[in-house]
Amino acid sequence: MNRQYDIAIVGSGFSGSLLSMIAHRLGRSVILIERGTHPRVVIGESSTPLANLLLEELATRYDLPSIRPLAKWGTWQAAHPEVACGLKRGFTFYHHNLDHPLPFPPDRDHQLLVAASPHNRIADTHWYRADFDHLLVLEAQNLGVEYLDETRITAITESADAIHLEAARHGQPLQITAKLLIDASGPRGFLHRALNLREKPLPNFPQTQALYSHFSGAGKIESQLPQQDTPPYPVDSAAVHHIFDGGWIWVLQFNNGITSAGIAATDALAAKLDLTEGAPAWQRILARIPALQQQFANAKPTQPFRHIPRLSFLSDTISGKRWALLPSAAGFVDPLLSTGFPLTLLGISRIAEIIEQSRESPELESQLAACAAKTEADLLAAARIIAALYANLNDFPTFASLSLLYFAAVSFAETARRLGKPELASSFLLHEDPTFGPACTRLCEHALHLHTKEQARQLSEDIPRTIEPFNVACLGNHSRSNWYPVDPQDLLEAASKLQATSQDIHQLLKRCGF
Repeated sequence: MNRQYDIAIVGSGFSGSLLSMIAHRLGRSVILIERGTHPRVVIGESSTPLANLLLEELATRYDLPSIRPLAKWGTWQAAHPEVACGLKRGFTFYHHNLDHPLPFPPDRDHQLLVAASPHNRIADTHWYRADFDHLLVLEAQNLGVEYLDETRITAITESADAIHLEAARHGQPLQITAKLLIDASGPRGFLHRALNLREKPLPNFPQTQALYSHFSGAGKIESQLPQQDTPPYPVDSAAVHHIFDGGWIWVLQFNNGITSAGIAATDALAAKLDLTEGAPAWQRILARIPALQQQFANAKPTQPFRHIPRLSFLSDTISGKRWALLPSAAGFVDPLLSTGFPLTLLGISRIAEIIEQSRESPELESQLAACAAKTEADLLAAARIIAALYANLNDFPTFASLSLLYFAAVSFAETARRLGKPELASSFLLHEDPTFGPACTRLCEHALHLHTKEQARQLSEDIPRTIEPFNVACLGNHSRSNWYPVDPQDLLEAASKLQATSQDIHQLLKRCGF
């Protein structure tokens, strides 16, 4: 069988399925190719306000009304209650000392809670990918996208005007020709292997590993909270991070009774815990964090533990004459700040614009190269901040201060986009901003080499000055003691930073459902 298409997309996870729908809406013939089947469990589950805003923008721009409800908890529950997800009201961080375990972080100096929404209805979500990806691939087929699962691509060749794929499905040979090939198959995926692309290290980033699974029967960390002030959101309704020297643990809870949990650790800590052993290694780390040991006392894994021996990844080449890697296939930094979804959605938006511009643009190769350069720059911007955080996992006050670089950048970008002013934040984490970009880079580099308490103190004093022109959430305010709610008054007071009036902010709040 010989088939010809405008666009071939390899990988039917959320990014491949979403891009296939967009390309179909733009009038292109599309083939979506999948090696496996759905539903299946994959890592990468926690969305952010910026990710959901980008998803909403793509659904609106390319007329995908079935996708738009997935951008908020409330509309998701109304439109797709059968699709499992988790409620994410913010980012919860707790610091632990593995050598001196305590029942729970004793005070707010060892906690950081950053809210992302004022109430559940407009909250973010954790995507239970088995359901979420399956829904999107079904929606793509309903829209008219041709889909082939259980398809193995055996060879790829390029000619002057097309990409040629040789494949097999259920024992039958296939020949597929496309004018443009997009790889959405994930890190170290199809094109990286098929074209023997080289891998290059992320600058200053430690070598890390991961071990994770899904569990039933996990409890709530909230039940262990000491009596204190009411936090800005239920602490379990968040991406919960347990931070310690050399690594961290994530806990994400879905509304189907499943909890996603895992550890990301430097090679040194991974070797000490022997993450290659799977379940025994998980029990070893739980034994050193009493709060987690209690939370998972009755938990049972619902799937085998998966060990990832090399977590971070960056492809040396991201595009060619007629092919490109989506950000999810071009690189991966770390799940610490949930950067994967917004990075990928930004990449989808850029590829969609290229597809939209012309069917046969003579500038296709240069357009893809420009898109690839932005993808790499975005990945490196995320890696800079996360590398600085890893270097200070043992010093939580410094870790918390550094995290404000991320939270200031993304909250400013989200608000600017909601005001219809994306030009104020045209790059991920503001890395191209002439003020914020160089300052953030300098601070992150300093954070890699802190040798004294005085150096750490100076860094923590420099960060609030750096974020101040972009700080729309009152981050770093000492009176809030590391708990940051969503407060509309903060946006009103920051209106001038966004070149907006108080009326503009009031209208934004009304539109967004505050």
